[in-house]
Amino acid sequence: MPTYPHIDRYYTELEDIIQFGGSDNELNIRPAFQNCLSQYCSDHREKLVLIPELASQGGVPDGTVKDTLRMARGYWEAKDTHDDLDAEIQAKLNQGYPRDNILFEDSQTAVLIQDREETMRVDMTDAAQLDRLILRFLNYELPQIEEFRAAQQQFKTDLPTVLENLRQSVEEAEANNAEYQQRAAEFLALCQQSISPAVTEDDVREMLLQHILTQDIFLRVFAEDQFHRENNIARELTTLEETFFTGDVRRQAIDRLRAYYGVIGRAADEIADYSEKQQFLKAIYEDFYKTYNPAAADTLGIVYTPNEIVDFIIRGTDYLLQKHFRRTLADENVQILDPATGTGTFITSLIDYLPTDQLEYKYLNEIHANEVAILPYYIANLNIEYSYREKTGQYLEFPNLCFVDTLDNMDWQQSGSTSGAVTRQSTFNLGGLSVDNWIRIQEQNEKPISVIIGNPPYNDSQTNWNEFNPNREYVEIDRRISETYVKQSGAQKTHQYDMYKRFLRWASDRLDDDGIIAFITNRAYLDTRQDDGFRQLAAEEFSDLYVLDLGSDVRRNPKIAGTTHNVFGIQTGVAIGFFVRVNAKREKCSIHYARREDAELAVDKRAYLSETMLDDIDFQTIVPDQRSNWLNQSDTDIARLMSLANRETKFAKTSDEEQAVFGLFTNAVKSNRDDWVFDFDVGNLRNKALFFADVYNGFLEYSDDSYSRVIKWSRDLRNEYRRGRRIIYSEANRVQSLYRPFIVKQHFADSIMNDVLTKNHEQMFGKNLVESNNVINFCVNGKTFYVLATDRLSDFHLTGDTQCLPLYRYNSDGNQDGNITEWGLRQICEHYGDDRISAEDIFAYTYAALHDPKYREIYAIDLLQEFPRLPLHPNFHEWALLGQELLDLHIGFESVSPWNLNRVEHEKPD
Repeated sequence: MPTYPHIDRYYTELEDIIQFGGSDNELNIRPAFQNCLSQYCSDHREKLVLIPELASQGGVPDGTVKDTLRMARGYWEAKDTHDDLDAEIQAKLNQGYPRDNILFEDSQTAVLIQDREETMRVDMTDAAQLDRLILRFLNYELPQIEEFRAAQQQFKTDLPTVLENLRQSVEEAEANNAEYQQRAAEFLALCQQSISPAVTEDDVREMLLQHILTQDIFLRVFAEDQFHRENNIARELTTLEETFFTGDVRRQAIDRLRAYYGVIGRAADEIADYSEKQQFLKAIYEDFYKTYNPAAADTLGIVYTPNEIVDFIIRGTDYLLQKHFRRTLADENVQILDPATGTGTFITSLIDYLPTDQLEYKYLNEIHANEVAILPYYIANLNIEYSYREKTGQYLEFPNLCFVDTLDNMDWQQSGSTSGAVTRQSTFNLGGLSVDNWIRIQEQNEKPISVIIGNPPYNDSQTNWNEFNPNREYVEIDRRISETYVKQSGAQKTHQYDMYKRFLRWASDRLDDDGIIAFITNRAYLDTRQDDGFRQLAAEEFSDLYVLDLGSDVRRNPKIAGTTHNVFGIQTGVAIGFFVRVNAKREKCSIHYARREDAELAVDKRAYLSETMLDDIDFQTIVPDQRSNWLNQSDTDIARLMSLANRETKFAKTSDEEQAVFGLFTNAVKSNRDDWVFDFDVGNLRNKALFFADVYNGFLEYSDDSYSRVIKWSRDLRNEYRRGRRIIYSEANRVQSLYRPFIVKQHFADSIMNDVLTKNHEQMFGKNLVESNNVINFCVNGKTFYVLATDRLSDFHLTGDTQCLPLYRYNSDGNQDGNITEWGLRQICEHYGDDRISAEDIFAYTYAALHDPKYREIYAIDLLQEFPRLPLHPNFHEWALLGQELLDLHIGFESVSPWNLNRVEHEKPD
């Protein structure tokens, strides 16, 4: 029998409102159906959203259903139970309310009007009929939506041809148009000075193409050309465009896209609310950009911030300024910077938030924003200037938006213990208007920044390396990360160069002695082992931390869905962090933490943020433990146990420097192209490896840097290509490896085709990777603790993220040495008073101890955060015997006699 949980919840909520509120008038009972309809929208395949009281061309319905492109899909109007519903409907229609798809209801009767006709009328106490009506309402597709979809699909089909025509026009101008050549060279010099020295002629060409393709979109949405006339970057690109792209050349080049531009204009005409026009433009931009250049969209980590989050962060920052500094965002000398502004959402919301009488000074002098991608830069400028005009009634150019890569902008100098006023020591002599952007950057660099706010890019590399568009390196900021977060980390390997971590490091250095960083970012820094250095430094560099953990990391919790539970609709968990620096405070950093449950729906999390003030949140005070853990702290005695492996011992020059049982430890092999280097069949593997080598070597031979998708590329393979290293196929490189637990595959163990196949692996199994050894593999991925031994190479994902502890190691001469350290052997022999204990005994003992269920239970949290440590139990030799039995079973699994099972068959029931 069908169930209708949203409607059942509506009935309950409606009954409670009437019973406890004492009234059944429209204003009181409207929220109950609004919540019900919102849930239906959230469940819809197109992820619709219900926006309350949004102005349309004919009035202000109680709710407007919007899709991901912010196009209206339908309207809802609630009426009073005691009114004549039909009379009220007619009055609203006469007033000009939409007639194409609108739902009227009074909690007793629901009426659906579509295409000017009543199509359904149901008793709202009949759950099945009400469900049918709501679904019909939400599934109805307006003619303009169908038209838009068709134009959108045609745009995706036509854009490659249009781009090719445009590129040909640009290339012809580059070759034959002297005026274009001069203007392009000047613009390139400007970009290299103000954005990054890495900007190339190809980048300028892409900026120009994007500029040409998007002019009509801006004009049709906002019916204004003032932006393109007055914005300094747009002005330069327009000047460049006008040297060759006019008249018939322009018309013929983009004629195919006129239908797309037309439906955008018609859709924009239907939007009466200015902020909704901004949202529409932002959605159109995202759709356009992901069609135009999906690789760049991936690299930039394009995920835009819901307004509820933005407003919460702004309110929270203002509250913390008042609490810690007795100042507000509106006060003079509070310099505010959004270092990755995207389409300007934070700045436009800030303009709406600030008092009108204090806005002009802030707008002209103390609000700053940076953006590195040309399309969002344009939209940000447009949105910011229009928001100011809507708020004040006058147009003013926003003089503080910089077209610059923030992470490359290190041209400010620190003063004092943290930071202070900055200067720029360089000159730039391009004349005319082209210097405007550089001047803006210089002026920003001279300001002491009090507040750094925003949503830094989330992407640490990109989702698909075969697109071959990796995030670039940032030498200076990466050096700062290396000498801070990485240096302070106790993890063997740290992954600290994600974009959000770079922005946190940059902002921490750039912030004034007294100030606040307010970011929404990946939540990984809260509890991952590799972020212990970040947590330690954050507690040293700031006086107060406030973190609202929004959770919903789908990779950690597969029971939830990113689209349903995550506020961004992504797989990565997120958190809002306020990092407060009070220079005069001498006490230890106060860390305040609160969280929302993973399973809470994204729509409910956003509603919570919309309704909640930071000072209303019941924060938990956290005192970090000795390992800089904020969450999942352990009060066990694991620190007293013997260290199995650490970096100090791995690189020790003498036995006196050793402080761990094992000397060598390393990651298992990371191929990053398993399909190419692993196979059950020898012949298949040989054919794949030969083909891969031929394609790769062919690129080298012909200096082809197109990085064809025929083979799988990665950062490491591209580096090998740059070094000119060839793949030499040899049967000697074919070995057997443990691919997954108790699954052996043929493996082409070539150091170029496998991203991480290093000297460490040669130390474990000799130069040819086939020498005898036993290895304990254990998992370090922070999810589960898993241990499995093998006598051959193993894949990194054998036990999760696999670390290897070998019994022996092979030196450069090929001779076998012990890998149990002298220190470890001595400590254990002395503890048990038994000089007969051997390295092999210790290896077997270790394997047994790591399999002990009580050990795993007692140290469960610790084993997710750090390398296992070794307990010393009584009866050493009994444990060693148990460990050896396990080693024989697990390593020799292929020769173990199968357990006798009795096969019982049952007939399949009818």
